[in-house]
Amino acid sequence: MGQKIFQANSELQDWLLEQNSAIIFIPTMGGLHAGHEYLIRKAKETKNKRKQIVLVSIFVNPLQFGKDEDFIEYPRNLKKDAELAFNAGADAIWSPDYSQVFPGGENSHFKIQVPEALNNQLCGAERQGHFDGVATVILRLINIIKPEILILGEKDWQQLIIIRKLFHELSIPIKIKSFATQRDQSGLAYSSRNSYLSDSEKLNAQFLPKAIETAKKEFDKNKIINLNKIAKQIKQKNLKIEYLKIVDAFSLKERENVNDICLLAAAVKCGSTRLIDHTFLMRRKPIIAIDGPAGAGKSTVTKEFAKRLGLIYLDTGAMYRAVTWLIQDKSIDSSDLIGIKNILKDSKLDFKNSNSNSIEQRILINNIDVTNQIRTPEVTSLVSEISKHKLVRELLTTQQQLIGVNGGIVAEGRDIGTAVFPDADVKVFLTASPKERAKRRYLDLQKRGYKLSSIEDLAKEIKERDKNDSERKIAPLKKAQDAIELVTDGMNIEEVLIELTYIFRSKIPEEVWLTPNL
Repeated sequence: MGQKIFQANSELQDWLLEQNSAIIFIPTMGGLHAGHEYLIRKAKETKNKRKQIVLVSIFVNPLQFGKDEDFIEYPRNLKKDAELAFNAGADAIWSPDYSQVFPGGENSHFKIQVPEALNNQLCGAERQGHFDGVATVILRLINIIKPEILILGEKDWQQLIIIRKLFHELSIPIKIKSFATQRDQSGLAYSSRNSYLSDSEKLNAQFLPKAIETAKKEFDKNKIINLNKIAKQIKQKNLKIEYLKIVDAFSLKERENVNDICLLAAAVKCGSTRLIDHTFLMRRKPIIAIDGPAGAGKSTVTKEFAKRLGLIYLDTGAMYRAVTWLIQDKSIDSSDLIGIKNILKDSKLDFKNSNSNSIEQRILINNIDVTNQIRTPEVTSLVSEISKHKLVRELLTTQQQLIGVNGGIVAEGRDIGTAVFPDADVKVFLTASPKERAKRRYLDLQKRGYKLSSIEDLAKEIKERDKNDSERKIAPLKKAQDAIELVTDGMNIEEVLIELTYIFRSKIPEEVWLTPNL
């Protein structure tokens, strides 16, 4: 294919048409460094069904520089940048001039105005118009390139949050993959502007990441972060503080109590050079809640997703099925609340792995392995009726919340994101059409050797169960307001897992959860 450098858009477009490939796009302003190298290498590792091209753009965007900022001085060395990019694995470089990105000038094109709620926080508060310029040029670049995947670094976290929101609100069908901040041996985050620092300034600048990392270690020991103390230490190193704050990682609003994922973020001036840095704060490991109707494939994909993340798989549906099996086994009527309460009050539910090297779980109730029995049509036909009882849901919800108190779980069910873990970090509503779910159920029953209903009859049963689940008074089936809906019709398991991975990465920074399998 050969490594290409293009400046004219027409030449780039002609070349891309010849490749007939999926484009993975990394926008940069040049001044490439080891952080960019990491992004390019990660882009090359991206799994895709189609042939892929990694395209790096180098365009110093004048719209994101303020009046007295360093647009003229900004590092420009195309030869050096190209060498780094190609050595890292880039297939092509696009280095357009201003007229290629804004034909007729910037006033001939629409401009993006970033919402004040995001723009007026952190860097945006000090750099008026900066993020408007970033958002505007990103839209221009992707409209020219039309990539399938956009690669961004997490170092510029506020920029990443703004671009994600922009794509979401404009329904732009491009996947965004983000990767962790990269640092030199001293801990200083790589930045094109680090080249401005003198030797003595570099020594002072290195204190910023050290101070932030020390604060994180104190936080991890359940100690309170003293921002005034950190600020005093930073100032002693001749660093002028622009901001030093703890903010919500997604709204960017200041926070006093860290309940969700938060950011300890700072911007300082070291001499004339502006530096930014941050670290993430979390009280527990992530909780991923996957809701959805019966037969949507939750158990299969959740189990595999937990394996890939290295987290605990919590099958809440199996818990309700186990309770239903016990009630049936003891010949207790499904409407006999006293009988149900008596049989459950001393019952014990356990999950156990099949062996030490397997994620496959066995479910035991009162030390009886009921893993296979709970999947019978008899249990399936009754589980919705049993699940709607308040005493059953309260008992199992309490057990599930105890399991998840320290996080580190992927839980699935029909009220996980609404009733069990309303504060889950990632919420997905996994669903499929009744017809699709009936087909899957039919194949599952056939594999297990059960007597088969027709697909049409199974679809009717599924619709009825959906109705019962969504209309029950206690914890009805519904999509949480902040859940992302994933419709899986026509998708295989691997395709669903890829989509879940994108959703997970949009909510959990790579720095927080570095997982080789993803």
